[in-house]
Amino acid sequence: MNLKEEIDRLKKEKNAVILAHYYQEAEIQEIADYVGDSLGLSQQAEKVEADIIVFAGVHFMAETAKILNPSKKVLLPDLNAGCSLADSCPPEAFRQFIEQYPDHTVVTYINCSAAVKAMTDIVCTSSNAVKVIESIPKDQSIIFAPDKNLGKYLCHVTGREMVLWDGSCIVHEAFSIDKLLVLLKEHPDAKIIAHPESEEHILKTASYIGSTAGMLNCVKQNPEQKYIVATEAGILYEMRKEVPDAVLIPAPAKEDNTCACSECAYMKVNTLQKLYDCLLHEAPEIKLSEELRQQALIPINRMLKLSI
Repeated sequence: MNLKEEIDRLKKEKNAVILAHYYQEAEIQEIADYVGDSLGLSQQAEKVEADIIVFAGVHFMAETAKILNPSKKVLLPDLNAGCSLADSCPPEAFRQFIEQYPDHTVVTYINCSAAVKAMTDIVCTSSNAVKVIESIPKDQSIIFAPDKNLGKYLCHVTGREMVLWDGSCIVHEAFSIDKLLVLLKEHPDAKIIAHPESEEHILKTASYIGSTAGMLNCVKQNPEQKYIVATEAGILYEMRKEVPDAVLIPAPAKEDNTCACSECAYMKVNTLQKLYDCLLHEAPEIKLSEELRQQALIPINRMLKLSI
């Protein structure tokens, strides 16, 4: 069986659309109707006219699609496609945390559960985080969660002091500064580009810091440059496709692995076979209570209005 042909057939038969994150395997990105970062995928999910959304990403992303599309069936190829950052912020613990700061505006990074979003005033992504923080009056205190690295970066860029939840992404904390500096000595003409979820000592070495889509655009604008890329290695597929002449080197991880770069095990849980199976059986399906969905929708809509 040709999985790609069968997936295409089922998509047409069931009026389905496939949304995929840049960190998915290349073969999934190839068959997706839209590939993007968290902001782009949220914006696309809001526009979808299909009856079924297959979200080739992780659980919180599929939840976001369901929050924005209550009447559509949202499928995730594998429910085990979680997120270490979202897992680092359990809803009940977060509720107790924000109760300690009653007069604070709560800003959450989109990499969190629907339950955490429901306790939030406004959501952000790495693409629009600075804009979201700057939209809040300067005399208003802020809680930022769950990513402490992104939070510290935003404090530095905006000059705001924020109360930070102590969460992080295991992938973006896996980069080795020692190996990175050795790599830079081997390629002194290379520029380091990094995602703001990376640790502070990695960000200090970077020539460009931005979202996944922002990093892609940076490479597009200077295609002759050599880059060391400090984010999940899945982005390299799209970068090489969009900018074939650029020299792209994955930033090294602390642990030795076959590609010497960081990969998200959760993102790689999804496969073509699972994608086919979920379209065929229309499961696993993401389901949320209407009360939770409406509560989580408010801060997402606030973000989307700021991102027009």
